[in-house]
Amino acid sequence: MDINNINIVFYILIGIVGVFIGMFIDWTNIRLPEHKKVFSKDFFKIYIKNFKPNYLIVFASGIICISILFIMGWQDNATHKLKLIKYLILTPMLISAFCIDKKLQIIPNRLNLCIFEVGLAFAFLHGMVNIYDGIEFLLGGLLGAGIFLVITLVGGMIAGKEAMGFGDVKLMGALGLFFGWKMIIAVSLIAFLIAAISSIFLMVTKKKKSNEYIPFGPFIVIASFIVILIPSNVLIFSLFKIFTLGLYKGSL
Repeated sequence: MDINNINIVFYILIGIVGVFIGMFIDWTNIRLPEHKKVFSKDFFKIYIKNFKPNYLIVFASGIICISILFIMGWQDNATHKLKLIKYLILTPMLISAFCIDKKLQIIPNRLNLCIFEVGLAFAFLHGMVNIYDGIEFLLGGLLGAGIFLVITLVGGMIAGKEAMGFGDVKLMGALGLFFGWKMIIAVSLIAFLIAAISSIFLMVTKKKKSNEYIPFGPFIVIASFIVILIPSNVLIFSLFKIFTLGLYKGSL
């Protein structure tokens, strides 16, 4: 039986692989903040032996991988295949960034560097298929880092304190290599929109004070998955509608 031109067996396989990757993400989230080796025999000696995984992370990984495969499908097109593969590879790194930043309010340099290196490799591969695509993804890296660097520096001067962590700047620069300059702008807008709504909710419910720091990394991760899972034309149309307060008259 096929779903979106893909045999259901592939969905099952990608789901199983996603679950095992989720276990490795759980292990990574423990090791990276402690500056310890991730690829180590300790994974089997400590993690597998005790086996107390975070089931939310484990199953979220599998579900997101299946969702990406279902929504993107499989096309006989080199560019499409590259996008599908790179988003599946990006998924565990995004989940890890979400969990670590939410818990510890940091995004480890090793994780950002890994995302950057993988993104750079895929930007190069895209460039081999279409030089203009390669340039777009490289510009995405510069723009992603540039936007957040300006916000961090200007916000710091105005507020007199760090408005945003440099880990977020590095993360956005790395993600720009995956999304390209157009869609990294969409990631930025969605992240700020979700952050604004969440911050208002947390302050209204008194779960956070106005002067308390709220990590921005999780919002970037959520925005990234939204950009991956929602078709770009629908996403751009929706953003125009939201930020023009419904005045935009264009159509899908």
